[in-house]
Amino acid sequence: MNAWQTALIVLISLCESAGIGLIGMVVLRLLRRYSLGVSLIAVVVITVLAMNTSLLTMMLATRSAQLPAGVDLLASCVAGAVSIGIGLVLGRSVMAGSARLASATREFGTAQRFRPPEDPPTAELAELARELRITSDKLAESRRREQTAEASRRRLVAWISHDLRSPLARMRAMTESVQDGVATDLPRYVAQIRADADRLAEMVDDLFELSRIQAGTLPLQPQRLALDDLISDVVAGQEVLAGQRNVTLRPARIDQVTVSVDERTMSRAFNNLLNNAMHYSPEGTTVSLDVRADGGWATVSVADECGGIPPENLGSVFDMGWRGNSAQRSGNNKGGGLGLAIVQGVVQAHRGRVSVHNVPGGCCFQVQLPLVTA
Repeated sequence: MNAWQTALIVLISLCESAGIGLIGMVVLRLLRRYSLGVSLIAVVVITVLAMNTSLLTMMLATRSAQLPAGVDLLASCVAGAVSIGIGLVLGRSVMAGSARLASATREFGTAQRFRPPEDPPTAELAELARELRITSDKLAESRRREQTAEASRRRLVAWISHDLRSPLARMRAMTESVQDGVATDLPRYVAQIRADADRLAEMVDDLFELSRIQAGTLPLQPQRLALDDLISDVVAGQEVLAGQRNVTLRPARIDQVTVSVDERTMSRAFNNLLNNAMHYSPEGTTVSLDVRADGGWATVSVADECGGIPPENLGSVFDMGWRGNSAQRSGNNKGGGLGLAIVQGVVQAHRGRVSVHNVPGGCCFQVQLPLVTA
C-alpha cells in the first residue's frame, strides 16, 4: 500500500468519523432533556461507532481484513480525536449551563425572585432550576403573607390604642369628677363607667382569644350538636341588639344538620358574624340566615344589606384590625377589628372554611363545617 492510498483511506476515515461526530452532536442536543448519564453513554456509543466505521471503511477500501499497524493506529487516533471533541462539546455545554444556573441563583439572592436560565443542557440542571423556581415562589408567598400580617398588626395596634385611649380618658375624667364632688348625675356617671369597663374587658378578651388561636392553643371540646339549634340560640340572643338597630333577623332556610364543634367558641363565631352584619346594615334592613347541608358540609350563610364590600377589600376582610369603611370614618365600632379574624380562626380550628362574597345590595358570609355522618 503506497502513500497515496494510505492518505486516501485516512481521509475517508476522517470524513466518516467527522460525519458521525456531527450526528453525535445532534444526538446530544436532542438528549439535553435527559440525564447526564444518558449523554455520557451516547458519547461512548458515538466513539465506538466512529472507530468501527473507520476500520470497516479501510477494510472495504483495501479489500483486506488485515491492515498495516500504522494505518490501524491512525484510524484509532482519528476516532479518538472525534470522541474527545464530542466530549469537550458536552462538557462545555454542561459547564455553561451550570454557570448560567449559578448566575441566576446569585440574582435570586439580590432580586428575591428566581429567573431560571433558558434551555438547561441536562435534565439534572433543569430539575434543579425547577426546584429553585418553586422555592422562589414559596418564599415570595411567605414574604407576602409576612408583610400582610405585619401591616395587619400595625393597623391593629394603632386602632386598639385609639379605642383603649378614648374609654380610659372618659373613665378617668368621670372618676375625677366624682372624686371632686362635681358630678351632678352620679347614676349616669356610674353607668357610663360600667359601659366603658365592659367595652375594655371585651376588647381584652378578644385579644386573648385571638392570641390563643394564633398560637394554636385554643381549647376545644367538640361534641355532636344540632347546628340548627345552635344557630337558633344565637339568633335569640341577638334579638335585643337587632331591635336597637332596627334590623330584622330572618332565618330563610334552616335544615337539620349535625356537626361536631365546641359550642362556646362556635357560638362566639356566629355571634361575631351577626354583630358584624347588624352593625353595617342600615336601619330598616334585613339580615338573613341559611343553614343547609351541601356535599358533606354544613353551610351557614349570613347575608346583609350593607351595600357590599369593595372588591379590592374582599381579600382583607378576615385580617386582624380590618374594619369596613363606615367604621373607619365614624369611629363608632365597638371592637378593634378582631371579630372576623376570630371567626376565621375558630372555623379553621374546626377544620372548616369561611368566605365572603358580594350579593345584590350587600354581602354574604359563608361558614362551612364538616357534617357528622351517622
